[in-house]
Amino acid sequence: MTLPPSTARPLRIVIGAVTYPPHVNGAANFAHRLATGLTGRGHDVHVICHSADRGSRTRIEDGVTVHRVGSYGTSLHPTIRVCPPWQAAAKADRLLAEIQPDVVHVQSHFFLCRGLIVSARRRGIGLVATNHFMPENILGYLKIPGLLRRAAARVLWQGLIKQYSRAQLVTAPTPRAVQLLQDNGFADLAMPVSCGIDVERYRRRAALYRQRNADPDTRTVLFVGRLDEEKHIEDLLRAMSLLRTDAPVRLEIIGDGSQRAALAQLAADLGIADRVQFRGLVDEDELLDAYARADLFCMPSIAELQSLATMEAMSAGTPVVLANAMALPHLVEPGRNGWLYPPRQVPALASAIDAVLARRATIDRMGKASQRLVAQHDIDATLGRFESIYHYAIDLDGSLELDGPYAELAS
Repeated sequence: MTLPPSTARPLRIVIGAVTYPPHVNGAANFAHRLATGLTGRGHDVHVICHSADRGSRTRIEDGVTVHRVGSYGTSLHPTIRVCPPWQAAAKADRLLAEIQPDVVHVQSHFFLCRGLIVSARRRGIGLVATNHFMPENILGYLKIPGLLRRAAARVLWQGLIKQYSRAQLVTAPTPRAVQLLQDNGFADLAMPVSCGIDVERYRRRAALYRQRNADPDTRTVLFVGRLDEEKHIEDLLRAMSLLRTDAPVRLEIIGDGSQRAALAQLAADLGIADRVQFRGLVDEDELLDAYARADLFCMPSIAELQSLATMEAMSAGTPVVLANAMALPHLVEPGRNGWLYPPRQVPALASAIDAVLARRATIDRMGKASQRLVAQHDIDATLGRFESIYHYAIDLDGSLELDGPYAELAS
């Protein structure tokens, strides 16, 4: 059933997320967009997530009631925090008893969200789960030897499947992400639902910026994301050293992570340090301007279940060059809005970048195509799909019909 907000009753929704702003990553950004977007459509939204310290607190943030649960830092990464399972279970159960939601939507299967899953099922609350997880996202932090990584990945997948099998419905951002779940043993109802973005916000800022700051000579390649192992930003740096484009090309890298120092050293070793700018973490206005001034966005990662950063760049009218890995092929039509290249193949990456940047007319044509292609991922459509999913989870006798991207795969 498709329920527009004008006819569907407002819901009390709990979103469970182990990562949430001020954390900067795709899952945190999606949880925030989902929570604020649903609030804007008249729902009573509560987010249950980790606190940045051992204290618990509840505050209104951007119109959303955010319950931050005390957590502990880890040696794995500055932003990876945990809540011990016994504490997570007790806190999750107490909060659900207080909030009494119509539906719980978890974004993870780790301890805090696991507590929400168990409590929701025991209380008969509708339960939806979205998967943003791949073992590759954390194996690099665990320092597991290569020969043991496959076994470790299997164990991690088994933990997710066990927890998500308790939900009435599971979503993942793309058809490839759903297939990954199924390939690893998930046998229940799962469907692709795009994470969605505010397309117009990026388009509008880019149009204004380019009108005032035209620079037809210099070409800017942009990467946005965590500077961690699975992103393979080293491939992008090496490709920069191989470019044959006549126009001067600079690389702008936005984000932080465990590989930043090593990447800066590699840029120096390659003799391109003067053409690479490591911006670190930036505020929202600076990020919007970075997308606006980019002539090409590149994502060399092999572990993307959708890539919100790529979608943001496309919304700003930017061509893309993406590794032909995981879900990234869903975002590019080769020759139309950019190119795919074989992952980890640096000469192929350099050739793809050259093919886009060689002519300003190509950049403009592919940028316009990016905006057209990403329009189907607008956040309003995503919010409407999740409203329908929530009503389905509450009333399992209803049918479920979704439109938009991947609709033919969601029935």
